[in-house]
Amino acid sequence: MRILFVHQNFPGQYVHIVQRLAQQGQHQLVALGINPLDRGRGMPESLNHFRYRLDRGNTEGVHPLVMETETKVIRAEGCARAAEQLKAKGFTPDLICAHPGWGEPLFLKAIWPDTPLLCYQEFFYNEFGFDSNFDPEFQDNRGWQEQAKLTMKNAYLHLTLEQADWNISPTHFQASSFPEHWRRRISVIHDGVDTSKAVPNSAPGPLKLPDGTLLEKGQLIVTFVNRCLEPYRGCHTFIRAIPELQQSNPEARLVIVGQTKGVSYGAACSDGEWKDRFLAEIEGQYDPSRVHFTGTLPYGQFVPLLQLSACHVYLTYPFVMSWSLLEAMACGCAVVGSNTAPVREAIRHGQNGLLVDFFAPADLAAAVTELLQDRELAVAFGQAARRTVEATYELDSCVTRQLALMDLVASGSISD
Repeated sequence: MRILFVHQNFPGQYVHIVQRLAQQGQHQLVALGINPLDRGRGMPESLNHFRYRLDRGNTEGVHPLVMETETKVIRAEGCARAAEQLKAKGFTPDLICAHPGWGEPLFLKAIWPDTPLLCYQEFFYNEFGFDSNFDPEFQDNRGWQEQAKLTMKNAYLHLTLEQADWNISPTHFQASSFPEHWRRRISVIHDGVDTSKAVPNSAPGPLKLPDGTLLEKGQLIVTFVNRCLEPYRGCHTFIRAIPELQQSNPEARLVIVGQTKGVSYGAACSDGEWKDRFLAEIEGQYDPSRVHFTGTLPYGQFVPLLQLSACHVYLTYPFVMSWSLLEAMACGCAVVGSNTAPVREAIRHGQNGLLVDFFAPADLAAAVTELLQDRELAVAFGQAARRTVEATYELDSCVTRQLALMDLVASGSISD
């Protein structure tokens, strides 16, 4: 089969699919992206990767509400021109797999109208019930203008949903964000977690943090991970829980992984960085020598940290679930998560972890303390969490299901 993958930062979510298809040795694999290909991510030599270029930037003075749509169109135009060149060289894919998050696939049906298009749909923005309007502390100004922004953020998604022959979403929660009439055209299959790499270790070696602190097995280590420390991922709730958590567990080491500057999701802090703002709230109430901000950790240190963790905390708005939660579960961590919809899909309270109110630092501190002090319960939760990942999110099984879906879409055998 001839397959075209489209992702601005290829391979993105397609890394394991491409590796499996290359192993089969019977497919022509082509990819379009805007960034250089990192062959270090295990991309096969048989893959042909092409970069598209942008011929222009945003229009000066363009209306703020249409700037994002214009950006998507500019990217889609560049991608379509590259696709046109591929077609002129004789390449016609049997299937296009595209991530529409940056707009690239908008015009691909104009190039190959008869080629089925399978889109990776991450999230549809809603005014209520999801991330928007969830946190009154930081989302209190919700006039019609805010709803208008969401409407325009979704404009290009409507266009790709209209053109896609089928769609895939990694979780049921994320699929539920889309309008009901589109959900029947979305298959839910996770990208998959490599449970041979994210794995428990009964005898982990010591790990030195960037600040020189040496972590060892048996210590009360609490881990918390954000790509960037921000309210969307509950950094304010975690930091506000630190004084009470340390009061109950003075020997605990709190290890906070993630960038401390900027944001990945939501608004930037209006006065500096979110980390500093929330630490200022608890100044004088906690022991900073036992709170460790590591910045971003390479995977080779991240997994060993999870293997040492006595309790892992994961908090999030009702938004896209982070990979770090499933990797922590795969490593056998005892998890305390926020009682929000994306977390409830993976963590069942009292069975494979504990859930607490996202906005309740005291409840968070109490739940973490329970697991730090009841190690038998923590181990049982960690083992159950590992089994959850093996049953639902295991990489080989997920990739097999994704390839089966690709075959169905390519053959035209699936429809609503």
